[in-house]
Amino acid sequence: MTNEEIKKLQDENAFLKEEVNRLKDEIIRLVGRNLDLSEQLEEDVELRRRTEVAREIMEGNIERQRNADLKDDGQLMALIEMRIEKERPHLRPDFNAVALAQMLGISQTRLNQLFHHQTIHRTPDAYIDNLRTLAALRLLRDKPNYTIAVVAEEAGFSNVRTLQRRIQDAIGMTPVEYRLMLTRDM
Repeated sequence: MTNEEIKKLQDENAFLKEEVNRLKDEIIRLVGRNLDLSEQLEEDVELRRRTEVAREIMEGNIERQRNADLKDDGQLMALIEMRIEKERPHLRPDFNAVALAQMLGISQTRLNQLFHHQTIHRTPDAYIDNLRTLAALRLLRDKPNYTIAVVAEEAGFSNVRTLQRRIQDAIGMTPVEYRLMLTRDM
C-alpha cells in the first residue's frame, strides 16, 4: 500500500469517527426530545383525565340539582325506581338511605318525606331491604346451586342471618324451606 492510499484511509477513518460522534450526538438529542414529548403526552393524558373527571362531577352535580329541585313526588319516585333498576346499588351491603339520598342529590329529610307520602314502605331503609329480599328470592329460585351465604352476598345482605330474617318476615319460611317448596313444585 502506498503512502497516498494510507493517507486516504486515515482521512476516511477520521471522517467516519466524526460521523459516528455526530450520530451519537443526534441520538442523544432525539432521545432527549422523545423524553420531552413523552412527558408532554403524559401531562396531556393527565389533563384530559382530570378534565373528564371534572366534567363527570359537574354533570353529576347538575343532575343532583335537578333532582333536588323536583317538587313532584311521583316524578322523584319514578327517578328512584329508574336509577335503582339501572344501577342496582341495593346489591351492595353498604348501600343505605343516606347513600340513596346522596345518589339522588336530595336531603335525607326530603327522602324520608317522599317515602312517607309515596310508598307502602315506611322508610327508605325498608324499601332497600325489600329490594334485597326480592333479589334474594329471585336468586333462590333461579340459582339453586348457590349456597345461602352466596345468595346473601349477591343480594346485598351483610350476613346470612339478616337474609334469613328478611325472608322469614316476607314469606313466612326460611330460605331453605322456600327452596324446598320450589323444588317440590317442579
